[in-house]
Amino acid sequence: MKSKNQNTKMQLSIYGHRAWLVIFAVWVVVGVTFGAWHYGFRSVVREDVSFIIADGASVTSVARRLKEQGLITSKDGFKITVRLISGNIKRGLYDIPKGTSVYGIARMMARGDIATTTVMIPEGLTVKQIVAILDRNPHLTGSACLGANNTCPANGSLFPDTYRVAKGTSRAAVIELMRLRKSDIRHQFERRGEAVFPRPLQTWDEVIVLASIVQKETPKRHEMPKVAGVFLNRLNRNMRLQADPTVVFAVTGGLGDMQGRPLVRTHLQRPHPYNTYLNHGLPPGAIANVGRAAIQAVLNPADTEYLFFVADGTGGHIFSRTYQEHRVNHEAWREIRSGRR
Repeated sequence: MKSKNQNTKMQLSIYGHRAWLVIFAVWVVVGVTFGAWHYGFRSVVREDVSFIIADGASVTSVARRLKEQGLITSKDGFKITVRLISGNIKRGLYDIPKGTSVYGIARMMARGDIATTTVMIPEGLTVKQIVAILDRNPHLTGSACLGANNTCPANGSLFPDTYRVAKGTSRAAVIELMRLRKSDIRHQFERRGEAVFPRPLQTWDEVIVLASIVQKETPKRHEMPKVAGVFLNRLNRNMRLQADPTVVFAVTGGLGDMQGRPLVRTHLQRPHPYNTYLNHGLPPGAIANVGRAAIQAVLNPADTEYLFFVADGTGGHIFSRTYQEHRVNHEAWREIRSGRR
């Protein structure tokens, strides 16, 4: 039978062991909490900054540069965090916001969350107008049009859309992205069996040329099939298209924007291959870059007998079957326009 002293010593030993376990657990909690705060929440990034990782850069070299630039306090902490996430980092330009922790920086670079810029290209712009948008974006590089003569792609070959690309992307690469997207749109129509050309159109290029005129004539998508129907009716009757946007394209040297100047009668009488007031048939090429709706409208035009249309003062148009009706509608539009001056 154990003595009272032996029992007391055993109890003290157990209590002591438990106490050390409690102390150890407390230190573990403190250490984990400190580590989480130090690497997961604490930041020494005092302002937004951009950081470039070159192709082939190692985690160690990046950690050293981050430390030298005062963006992290521990190179080893950054390296360990990267290893835990993915084991490597990805090249590119990174935007590091003010207040980003070591974990945030490591996670960003391990996942390749590179800095991006948004390029918004509205439907109906010419290539010259698109190039101007790209030139104004400070996050893109180089020339949009390459080659010995700085040659740009033809109108109608690019697809207007919103593109999100990495900062530092070349403007020429964005142009190529738009060209590939346009090619993909064509293949989508063909795969669905929708690329059936309405009479008298015979090629995809002719579809795009007419779609560019439709695109410039009306901003209202629900109206596009009717506008396309009018132009197809005129082509089938060997009537001149007499589309104002083609004259604008001609007199502005392909810019497609009068920049506040009015289109007057003398412009309609100016000889030019794109002037559809003087020439029969389609112009030699597209006058703008078109969206899906304009293409769809030409491939599926409204079944109509309309041959004329004129603006109604609200952004839409009034359609007519005869020239007499058109003259009445045109006079009404002239009165609306005069009242706005």
